[in-house]
Amino acid sequence: TVAKAGVEAARMGVSIFNLHALGGQEMMRATSQAVCEACQRESLPRPLLLGVTVLTSHTRETPLEIGVDHPVEDEVIRLAHLCVGAGIDGVVASPQEILPLRQVIPNPDFCLLTPGVRPAGAALHDQRRVMTPGEAILAGASFLVIGRPITEAADPVAAAQAIAEEIKVAQQSHPTRK
Repeated sequence: TVAKAGVEAARMGVSIFNLHALGGQEMMRATSQAVCEACQRESLPRPLLLGVTVLTSHTRETPLEIGVDHPVEDEVIRLAHLCVGAGIDGVVASPQEILPLRQVIPNPDFCLLTPGVRPAGAALHDQRRVMTPGEAILAGASFLVIGRPITEAADPVAAAQAIAEEIKVAQQSHPTRK
């Protein structure tokens, strides 16, 4: 089911999509293979496939509710290794796990998409494991997800511009973080 949905996403021109790493390596591998084969066969650009690890709204206690009895960071790293083994291009993980992930998966092409990015002083809402945009870039994030700090701002354009400037400054101070 997931593999078929992935192929359809590629046919629709989706450039990036995620699947749950908790679905297991077999499901992720089947999806990756099916998408690769369909893209080659149909001359389509292959989208990035990312495995969702642990939600940024989860606290240390939340995984205990579903039977995960080790630290969140360990679970994120475990799931990321499953993704690597399945041929998935990267993971969705909180900014708090960027550095640990970069240490255990040194491949610079392994994509880290990080929700839970909040400018200094912004409301956290349901996010628990957060960083500022500049911190996330310096830590090694590939993509940042920043929604409500822009959409709920009194001046969304000004909020987006300030965030873009913070990202630019971080990139300039660490040129390998583009």
